[in-house]
Amino acid sequence: MKKLLWMVMLLLAVPAWAQAAQAPQAVPAKDAGPKDMVTTARDAGMQVLSGDAKFNPSDPENLLYIDLSTGGRVTILMRPDFAPKHVERIKLLARRGFYDGLLFHRVIDGFMAQTGDPKGTGQGGSELPDLKAEFNELPHVRGAVSMARTDKPDTANSQFFIVFDPVLKLDRSYTVWGRVIDGMQWVDAIARGEPPANPSRMLQVSVAADRKPPPDFAAAAAKDDAAARDALAAEAAKLGAAPPKQ
Repeated sequence: MKKLLWMVMLLLAVPAWAQAAQAPQAVPAKDAGPKDMVTTARDAGMQVLSGDAKFNPSDPENLLYIDLSTGGRVTILMRPDFAPKHVERIKLLARRGFYDGLLFHRVIDGFMAQTGDPKGTGQGGSELPDLKAEFNELPHVRGAVSMARTDKPDTANSQFFIVFDPVLKLDRSYTVWGRVIDGMQWVDAIARGEPPANPSRMLQVSVAADRKPPPDFAAAAAKDDAAARDALAAEAAKLGAAPPKQ
């Protein structure tokens, strides 16, 4: 009797074995070495929503264009789901033409490029009131765009910086409001210095929904080159006209 029961149980188990043999098996992921922090953070950032807000990365209202004197257009994906007031401020100033022509006044290799000051010194801003901080979970990885501020949290106004290399120690201490998703090569080409001898500038900043065409980058570069030559000539003339030292 026991032998008969054992055989019945064996027959009942055979279909389960066959089904298990046909099912795809999970393959352990290969060790790909260090993860690409930029791709990982970007993908994670696009998937995370804040509260019930519906974030659409393809909405042109969430895309910002910065046309750089270094030769091309940079596309930034703005994150109103994480920093709604900061994104609103950037869009407002962009649509007013506030950023057009402003210099990158502080550019540190391996760290970031800072701009957004009409004075070009790092001490200026817009006439609008400072913003309350919106510190969030978006990381300061390569291509992140974050607001500059003083040592007080709620002092961001118009200045912002674009990160060259990851600087995660700034996370949750500065408000990240966007990320470069195209044209990072033009950011990499921004002239370094504090301030740079011949600073790069934003020719035009616009919201993608407004469909502003890019400027003539070649003409802008020629104008900047001519200005740089004139500045050098003026400096040389001053040196030549200076009286000899006693």
